[in-house]
Amino acid sequence: MTVIDIEGKFNDNSYLIDTRLMNQEKNLAHYVVENDGMRLMIDIGISSIPARKMVKRMKDMGIYPIHKIILTHSHWDHMQGVEIIKKLMKETDIEIMASEKALNSLRNPNIINDVFKNDFFKFSLTPTDDVIPLKEGDIIDLNGLKLEILNFFGHTPDCIAVFDEKNRNIFVGDAIIGVIGNSPFLPPFMPPTFSEEALLTTYQKLRNMKNKLNSISLGHFGVLTDEDFNRVIDEMEEFYFKVKDSIIKWYHENPSIESITSKYIKTIIANPDIPVEMFKMPVGWLVKGLEMSGFIEN
Repeated sequence: MTVIDIEGKFNDNSYLIDTRLMNQEKNLAHYVVENDGMRLMIDIGISSIPARKMVKRMKDMGIYPIHKIILTHSHWDHMQGVEIIKKLMKETDIEIMASEKALNSLRNPNIINDVFKNDFFKFSLTPTDDVIPLKEGDIIDLNGLKLEILNFFGHTPDCIAVFDEKNRNIFVGDAIIGVIGNSPFLPPFMPPTFSEEALLTTYQKLRNMKNKLNSISLGHFGVLTDEDFNRVIDEMEEFYFKVKDSIIKWYHENPSIESITSKYIKTIIANPDIPVEMFKMPVGWLVKGLEMSGFIEN
């Protein structure tokens, strides 16, 4: 197996936990890094029920409580559960950390997250205050295990990655790609603040550090290793342009989200058995991301 998608420990210090976005397995991940009794969570997932289940799984794995949380970016599915987790772990004074560029949108979450609201998602977002700002090159020290913060902008202007040099692993959130199994399925051009220029810079930064890595931990979903690690690094930019160019073409043929989604499933995912309804929402976000970035004109 070259994609680790089973909950549990996957290197000397790191654990994968399935956050079960929309109650679907292997859709959204968060990670816990532990060293000598100090534990850091990377991203937090959503809402109270998944958060309570997540706490139970952490207790079962022996990685409870958490002492620090890093948010890779300020999209709702990575930050909504912060206040819930703080209440569930009230015996611990948890430090919350995020990019210095995320502070405003975390304090005012609807700046970004209103873009994602529709009839399906009627979630509420609590402002997140008391966030420790992080910048490129900052080091998080977990009792001797040093984790480096890298700016991985593009998907949002506040995306950060967490580089674990000892374990040759990098946690990238949603900064580069999404996969199902070992197949790329979603590029990172999401509204409202996507930047192609910043994304291409991030891709090059990741390629430049390839010889320091053995694995990439994704927010959606799992840990890429071996040939899939190499394949994604080699093909992530090509995949981005393939999806972007295809959606623009399909939009001009027929702007219906249902039509675009049907073509996306058949062409990009290459699995005609996937129901169109299941992918209308993320494909709609991709279209909106291209519209708001000026690549599609109404």
